[in-house]
Parts: sequence; structure tokens; C-alpha cells
Amino acid sequence: MTASSTAIQEISIAHSPDSDDAFMFYGLATNKIRVPGFKFTHKLQDIETLNHLAINEAFYDVTAISFHAYPFMQEKYTLMACGGSVGDGYGPMIVASRKFSLDEIRKVKIAVPGTLTTAYLALKLFDPNIETVTVPFDKIIPAVLAGEFDAGLIIHEGQLTYAIEGLQKVLDLGQWWREETGLPLPLGGNAIRRSLGDDVMLTTTNALRDSIQHALDHRDEALEYAMQFARDLDTNLANRFVGMYVNERTLDYGEDGRLAIRKLLELGYERGVIPVKTEVEFVG
Repeated sequence: MTASSTAIQEISIAHSPDSDDAFMFYGLATNKIRVPGFKFTHKLQDIETLNHLAINEAFYDVTAISFHAYPFMQEKYTLMACGGSVGDGYGPMIVASRKFSLDEIRKVKIAVPGTLTTAYLALKLFDPNIETVTVPFDKIIPAVLAGEFDAGLIIHEGQLTYAIEGLQKVLDLGQWWREETGLPLPLGGNAIRRSLGDDVMLTTTNALRDSIQHALDHRDEALEYAMQFARDLDTNLANRFVGMYVNERTLDYGEDGRLAIRKLLELGYERGVIPVKTEVEFVG
């Protein structure tokens, strides 16, 4: 054999330290899913950091991203057809320590987890004039409880724990989006670097789909692995959270899921939240 024929191609994968992402990548991260000739390395970072790394540096071969961030990286990345987190009538929430009407909430400053998150895009589609301030996602609930902000926009596990911590839901943006469009709310996906070439992009996408399927087929083992990233959730809540965002839609968005991604980014552009038009393409 020549040296080139035995070369291993390393694919760098980055995703957020969340139980749903960990569950999804369980098969690849633990070598339950192997691809001859490929080695997959994993890096965990928060989603807003990954958004910026993809936009500014095209740093990782495969990266979890917020759909809101995709227009800014579309020249260097394309979307994988699997691995998405989609809220089917649920999603990021505006929460507060007291009741607010929808008219009232439009007039208060809201803590948000980052201006490239899809949660922020959905909030600005709800009302482009809402005033926001960026706060790390895991500090939003404590900041609202401490009275630093009247309301916060929560993502990740906070969607299941806000009531336990003493906050009230003002608006579920996934539910609002469903009422507005009749579609699910696509929140995050996985993007892959175009420079890898068509064959490697397809092979890598299929490997991720196999990893998702493996986790769904071996749910208990995958959930046990994901629990180390569950940030104080008990097993029942972690299982519920994973079920919300790793399911059949994660294997394939479906026609309405793909339409929802396009609709979300088109509306963002039409309403001036996103400054560039987006060509949405999928691998796999």
C-alpha cells in the first residue's frame, strides 16, 4: 500500500455542551460508529462561540450552529440534512418573575443568550423594537431572579426548569411561530465546510445520521452518556429534553422542516434582522 492509500482523514466536529447534542453525537464520540479512513475529533463549546468561529474563521469541519448564524457563513459552509434541533410547537421562551402581558413585554429590556442565536431572531420577528442585552445563556435565569432584568429569553434546559426556579412563562416563541406560520421552529443545525468536497461532506453527513440512529436505538446507554452534560437535570428531565430535540426530525428535517428553515431566514431578511439573502442547501 502507498502512504496516501492508508492516510486517515481527520474531521473536526464541534458542538455545544448540552445533553441533546451529546446524545446525538454519542455513537461517533464513543467510536460505536466508525468510518474506514476517517477519524472524528470532538470539541465542546457554547453555541454563540461556535457561531462566531464558523463565521470568522471557518474553524471546524463540522460545527453546530444557530440557524440565525447560517447566512453569515453560507459561502464556506453548507447545511447537513440531519442533526437539527427543531421545536415542534415549542422553543425558546420569554420568562419573567411576574406576569407580563404581550404588550407590556414589548417595553421591557430582555436578557438574551446572544444576537446570533435563533432565539434572538425569533424574538426580533415577534417584535423588532424589543430592547435586549446579551447575557450568557446559563446566567439568564439567575439574573432575572436577582432582579437585574425584568425578563429573559431562555434556551436549552431552562425551558424545563424555569418554573421550578420560580419564573413565569410570558411567551413560547415556538408556539408563537407555529401560530404565525403553521411550521415547526428550526433552532440549530449542523454545518459542514464546503472545502471538504462533495464525497467527504456526504460521508461525514451519513456518519452523523448513523450516530443519531444509534443513539435512538440505544437510548438508555446514550442517555447515560449525555447525562454528564445535563447541567443539573435529573434523568427524567434530561430524557424529556433529549426527546424534545433528538427525534425523527433530527434524522431528517422533513419537507416542512426544510420549508421552515427557508421561511425563517427569508423573514429575517425581509424584516431587516438578517442583512443578506440566504441560499439554503443540504448535504445528505
